Amino acid sequence: MTPPPRRPRRTPALALLAVAALALAACAPGSSAPPAPQTSAPSAVRTDAAALGDVTLTVWDQEVRGGQAAQMKELNAAFQAKYPNIKLNRVSRSFDDLNTTLRLALSGNQPPDVVEANNGRPSMGAFVKAGQLRPLDAYAEAYGWKSRYPESVLRYSRYSADGKLFGEGNLYGLPQVGEVVGLFYNKAKLAKLGLRPPATWADFETALGTAKAGGEVPMQLGNLDKWPAVHVFGTVQGRHVPAEQISTLAFGRKGASWSTPENTAAAEQLVSWVDKGYFNKGFNGQGYDPAWQAFGKGEGVFLIAGTWLLADLRKALGDDLGFMLPPGVSAGAPPVATGGTGLPFAITAKSPHPDAAAAYIDFITGTEAMKVLTRTGNLPVAETGQQSVQPGPQQDVFTAFGTVTGKNGLVPYLDYATPTFADTLGAALQDLLAKKATPQQFLATLDKDYKTFAESNE
Repeated sequence: MTPPPRRPRRTPALALLAVAALALAACAPGSSAPPAPQTSAPSAVRTDAAALGDVTLTVWDQEVRGGQAAQMKELNAAFQAKYPNIKLNRVSRSFDDLNTTLRLALSGNQPPDVVEANNGRPSMGAFVKAGQLRPLDAYAEAYGWKSRYPESVLRYSRYSADGKLFGEGNLYGLPQVGEVVGLFYNKAKLAKLGLRPPATWADFETALGTAKAGGEVPMQLGNLDKWPAVHVFGTVQGRHVPAEQISTLAFGRKGASWSTPENTAAAEQLVSWVDKGYFNKGFNGQGYDPAWQAFGKGEGVFLIAGTWLLADLRKALGDDLGFMLPPGVSAGAPPVATGGTGLPFAITAKSPHPDAAAAYIDFITGTEAMKVLTRTGNLPVAETGQQSVQPGPQQDVFTAFGTVTGKNGLVPYLDYATPTFADTLGAALQDLLAKKATPQQFLATLDKDYKTFAESNE
């Protein structure tokens, strides 16, 4: 996203289109319905990529920023050197552009072979429902992906064959990176203000006030794209709402509600930050990239964002950059943070070269690939603890990810909840932060979308 993203998550922007548009796009000219979803991968797969003959694979990805682009360039060159019979036709797009164009590409007669598809229902879920992605379970068995990746990671790429259930069923993708949303901070500015990294949530709020009083921008936010505030709200929510309740909401399960005292308290706290001037001026009209770039130039003490920004921010701030998990309400409280995986690489159902595509995905997610990801400043989702990193921002990120995953504190991105929730939540947060909606009205808007979907998704 939604870098996101999604994520982005994600991660990875999450300005995704509604289900009706997705269903319409899935119908090719002259047809009356999308193809029936596939329920199984080929029973026999070929894993000897060198024996597949001359193949051209078209790959669409969103690895366009600093370290993300560097790892992809290096891995693609290594893959083609090892398998000269397979030519890669790479098309890289920004997260927003990829999400906007991918649905149309998949509905055509010649879609890409390999694509990065946002995990959420508006993208991967809709593509699975339309029969546009190939189940990868046979390849997972052949390549040993189930032993390489824990099920807690694979579940973010699992759907039932009809696309209704998220988090279980067939495997439709494999990610390269892990993601966690936390607090980036400027160590030099904290020291100048006489502060240390906050040990509790109350300490964090105190630090924001101290930064404001000291003439600093307490926190950078660029919410023009609407989805960045989702990560900020999710972080605040995690200090007020039990983690299991967040997961129930995020996976779109029945039996939960947004209109609770805990969610209300989270929304009220977020609005109070606006009232106190803790965000940069004009944040609702500033883009995501300009916001984190401004933080990298020393404008702002804190930035709530995902670990996908590590390479770029480390290059900008060097050792002045710090990263930590959002602190708990009390020192030593179990960690809770939004996160999961980067966008999974998936194989399109119409690809004529699924075996070559699977070999490519295996290559860019293997043991050597995890080392490349580490070296280029990314956070490998597999074998994270086996990587060697120097003390500093990268070690901060690796430690944070290891801590929150080790203690089961990672909660899903909120836009996963329904096929239209990314748009609903993003727009509702803009209204909330602009004081056009009260916390109660904000949550009622979310509940309407959520319950409409959850109660009908049988």
